[in-house]
Amino acid sequence: MPLSEQEQRLLDEMERHLMNKDADVVSAPRDGQTLSYRNIVYGTILVLLGIGGLIAGVSSGIIVIGVIAFLVMVAGVVLAVTPARGFAAATPRSGEKKPKPGSSSASFMDRMNDRWDRRQGDR
Repeated sequence: MPLSEQEQRLLDEMERHLMNKDADVVSAPRDGQTLSYRNIVYGTILVLLGIGGLIAGVSSGIIVIGVIAFLVMVAGVVLAVTPARGFAAATPRSGEKKPKPGSSSASFMDRMNDRWDRRQGDR
């Protein structure tokens, strides 16, 4: 059963509102906010060391070792999910394509929103 004209208009309005208001939530990471493989590796090593320390602390009955190991695990997770910062993260690597001089600096979602708005204006 097709939607009535009023239902279709309401659905289109809700979709535009959702795209305009929630685009920031789902936008692609900006420059300097990409995950660093080095941080992920170091964080994983810290988590594994923390798990080993936690097992050692529980098996020996020394609670202080377990608490310290848990804190090491938390630090490892925080390190792994921390975005890379600085000059090295902002510059493209040798295998990556450099942006074209005429390309926009807008995020992917901003460009998609602009295309959507232009398409909706054509109707």
